[in-house]
Amino acid sequence: MLKQFSYKQFGNLEFSLPATEENTLTSIDDHIKILFVPKNATIQVDFQKFRMETDALLFINPKVVLKPCKTISGQLIHFNRDFYCVEIHDQEVACDGILYNNVFEVPFIALNENQSTEIQAILREVRSEMENEDPNTEEMLRILLKFIILKSLRIWKQQHQLAETCQHADVQFLRRFSKLVEQHYRTHHTVADYAELLFITPKNLSKKIGLISKNTPNDIIKDRIILESKRLLAHTKMTVKEIAYSLNYEDDAYFVRFFTKNTGISPLSFRKQF
Repeated sequence: MLKQFSYKQFGNLEFSLPATEENTLTSIDDHIKILFVPKNATIQVDFQKFRMETDALLFINPKVVLKPCKTISGQLIHFNRDFYCVEIHDQEVACDGILYNNVFEVPFIALNENQSTEIQAILREVRSEMENEDPNTEEMLRILLKFIILKSLRIWKQQHQLAETCQHADVQFLRRFSKLVEQHYRTHHTVADYAELLFITPKNLSKKIGLISKNTPNDIIKDRIILESKRLLAHTKMTVKEIAYSLNYEDDAYFVRFFTKNTGISPLSFRKQF
């Protein structure tokens, strides 16, 4: 189901292997998404497969390639930026950089039984509201969307032991670093680049990230560049040289060595897999 309010779009569809055709997901490629995945489902996010040990929510930016593998009873909410722009509403819900643009991890929110029951109840309200032709439908859908985001953010903070007020600064720093990497990974490739943007030393940046993540800032930056390289190799017809240039590598031979060292396979060999 898809609702259109002028340029604003909001949709809800079943996410399962039998029900979800590839062209369905391709048609909403530029939408922001929230996916409810049931326990024991298997899905593919970009180039990784995940099997759910619990019911879970996943927050997905545009252009991320999503596929159901062994999935039934999943629910996908999708919307365009005109309907709800995560960046613009960031101050309101404080989610950008944690639920979206999270460079530390694939942003799954594991749900216990009570949490899953609450989320599924909201999803049923979304589906019910989608069938209405009421003048207030657009705002009701936006309220339900915010409700899911706020509940998920609260759960994420609890799971990462960042729910206390005294740890607010840690959450804010994590969000800022995540957003900066997502915004600048094409042009900024070193820890020193991001330390300068954050007005701290590279050593302090590494220390702060070490308290939050097992990966170093250098690993996080490098992994984001590699992920974009894979997306361009698998889903575009750009040459390796064009991809290297788009990621600010003037020497394509250096880019090939960088990619091969970090993936164990050359760019062209990776492309042949797709």
